[in-house]
Amino acid sequence: MVSKKYTSLSQIQLDIDAGKTSCADLATYYLKQNEDKKHLNAVLEVFEDETIAKAKLVDQKIKEGTAGKLAGMFLAIKDNICYTGHRVSGSSKIIENYEAVYTATALQRLLDEDVIVIGRCNCDEFAMGASNENSAYGFVHNAADETKVPGGSSGGSAVAVQAELCLAALGSDTGGSVRQPASFTGTVGLKPTYGRISRNGLLSYASSFDQIGPITSCTEDAALLLEIMAGKDDADATSSNEEVKSFSPNPKKKYKIAYSKEAFESEGLASDVKAAYENLIETLKADGHSVEECSFPYLDYMVPCYYVLTTAEASSNLSRYSGMLYGTRSDKAYDIESTFKKSRSEGFGEEVKRRIMTGTFVLSADSYEAYYSKAMKVRRVIQNESNKILESFDFFLCPTTPTTAFEIGGNESKDPIKMYLADIFTVQAPLAGLPAVSVPTEESNGLSIGMQFMGKAFEEIELLNISKIVEGYYAS
Repeated sequence: MVSKKYTSLSQIQLDIDAGKTSCADLATYYLKQNEDKKHLNAVLEVFEDETIAKAKLVDQKIKEGTAGKLAGMFLAIKDNICYTGHRVSGSSKIIENYEAVYTATALQRLLDEDVIVIGRCNCDEFAMGASNENSAYGFVHNAADETKVPGGSSGGSAVAVQAELCLAALGSDTGGSVRQPASFTGTVGLKPTYGRISRNGLLSYASSFDQIGPITSCTEDAALLLEIMAGKDDADATSSNEEVKSFSPNPKKKYKIAYSKEAFESEGLASDVKAAYENLIETLKADGHSVEECSFPYLDYMVPCYYVLTTAEASSNLSRYSGMLYGTRSDKAYDIESTFKKSRSEGFGEEVKRRIMTGTFVLSADSYEAYYSKAMKVRRVIQNESNKILESFDFFLCPTTPTTAFEIGGNESKDPIKMYLADIFTVQAPLAGLPAVSVPTEESNGLSIGMQFMGKAFEEIELLNISKIVEGYYAS
């Protein structure tokens, strides 16, 4: 039986060892949770029969002493991560019936350690969005307040963890798509250094930005998932062979932390988020950390730079879905031109079409130098200046998002510019290729407020340590 809420794998494994529960019991519990909370629309497809069968198998392996590190962990995956024999659609109509013919490297490494995959999660179409309102299968509700968005694009993954539909979930982060929904749902969201985790088996949005990352209820689970998924993969030329270290929490370590002056002074920063920001700064100082104000005067340039580059890459990556070799072909097509036009017009949602058109424009001969080429130069400046700050400090701190979760169908959802500005604090890390983590702190009107730490390249262990420290400040 499952009689309590589990927030870490270590809790589960202790109770399994003590005979208080089993993987079979947990499977029954999580499957019932999915049934009871399916109105949240977080999980598109529950792998019920497989979950039960795998749980029994893992229980047997536990008895035999041959179980992997993740025995007892029930995982949900974002609907843009390939899993052999299972559908993966990017929450888009254009490939709604596609069945993966191989498993993403990151996921396979977890499966090899006996993780149990319970289902695939809703997301913004092709990971394009900050609210999870752009899915072809309807929007996802925030479990803390069902009138609010969960954030995006990995909103389904975040709510799956928030609402106890699983223990942990995988998302993907291009400009904040793991961290922003983590902030809105009171979970831990980690975006690793670019190249730390293989992108093989991840549906591409913007290839020089995309990274798979975990969403969990605690830092230690994020660390364990990272440790297992990370490492060189011959199937992904951009994956790094940097050493992957085991996470060993050190709550006594003191850090030198810079906090963003521009974020603090931003007009769009909500008063409750600003107060939480101030409180965390003071708490860190009181705990013996060195915390100093630091100026990064490129805040207003980051979102335009990010959207020029990512839409350009999306325009290229999504050109394959034409109704010819890839993608659903329109029933109304009658020649080559109509096949392209009608298949793409019917298959893609409004936001995806908007970004493809924007990307096509910035890559056009007349606009390339004015937009794409300049954005690449700005990206280099952002990367250099971010690394310069981190030469003097261990971390760069700012709020993950300027507000708490906003209304479904509200003003933000109706205005693409306001929606893009929801990423104002999260795009710096992917532009610079650096790791960042969102940690839940205070709540305001029952809604979570996340704070973001950005760290040095490939130093996720230090980033996770400060996450663990901050987690301790807010433990109930």
